[in-house]
Amino acid sequence: MPAIILIPAYKPSPELPRLAEDLLARGAPRIVIIDDGSGPEYRAMFDALARTPSITVLRHAVNLGKGAALKTGINHIACEWPDTTAIVTADADGQHSPADIMRVAAASRDNHLVLGARTFSGQVVPWRSRAGNEITRAVFSILIGRNLRDTQTGLRAIPAVLFPHLLRCRSQGYDFELDMLIATKQHRVSIAEIPIETIYIDGNRSSHFNPLLDSMRIYFVLLRFASVSMATALLDNSVFGLAYWMTSSLAISQVLGRIVAVAFNYVAVKRAVFFSKQSHTEAFAKYLSLVVVSGVMSYSLIRLVTTTLPIQVIPAKILVESLLFFFNFAVERDWVFKGNEVIDQRETI
Repeated sequence: MPAIILIPAYKPSPELPRLAEDLLARGAPRIVIIDDGSGPEYRAMFDALARTPSITVLRHAVNLGKGAALKTGINHIACEWPDTTAIVTADADGQHSPADIMRVAAASRDNHLVLGARTFSGQVVPWRSRAGNEITRAVFSILIGRNLRDTQTGLRAIPAVLFPHLLRCRSQGYDFELDMLIATKQHRVSIAEIPIETIYIDGNRSSHFNPLLDSMRIYFVLLRFASVSMATALLDNSVFGLAYWMTSSLAISQVLGRIVAVAFNYVAVKRAVFFSKQSHTEAFAKYLSLVVVSGVMSYSLIRLVTTTLPIQVIPAKILVESLLFFFNFAVERDWVFKGNEVIDQRETI
């Protein structure tokens, strides 16, 4: 079955009925709209939409968040039309033109998440949208290793292979869309981008995105990927400091710190950070290689810093390990636990 259009809506503007009508006129096979607890004053609008052929309206009694609304729609579509190859999500506030929505739908394909990527330039883009996208792009690129033009776009063609994984996501709000991007890395799904028109109606005042609270939720999704490595660094430095206090030996302290850190880090990173399904035989050999290389680099750099600068061993250790954190993360992401990834990480259609 061709791609079905899914539109989550919370207190929508009059643009929603016009958008739905235009999409049907352009050949959309079916539209599923989620009333995410908009309230009684919006019931007439949703009732009218529900009476339209080829439109299904599902309702939440209270507002549960965009992620919850999308999961309600995905679950309904997967159950009612199990042969659906893709679901195209679009916003209800008029930010996506009907032509772009249909272009993304036409581009949907197996094992690809297709994103409608906006161009964040010119006076049309509100500062909060421009800044939020740039910050998220940078952090996402560092932690996930994918350089996307628009990480926050709501216009997406989601392949059927992702449906079960997305329904298991715990996120309920805007962070669900970032979890979706992370899921592509975990489940061997490539990402393609299609340039779309950038539309902000009345400065995007109709958006229910809270710049502070929703951004914090989004960045928490990103930062949890680094939390295990940070905990490992704390454990490593604590053991190193205790051993150095007891032995005054840089080499012994370094080895003891690494042994304890490795025992904790390998299991935690494999299961909680990269969700790798590789065998321990394959992954652990590469992981130990990284540990050895990183340990030699750390030891050499600490010696260099303490002999050339007026810095004591413990501060030098913290400085060096902070710099090596990004190196280790990138190597683990792109080499040690790369077995779940496809080579084609990003395409532009």
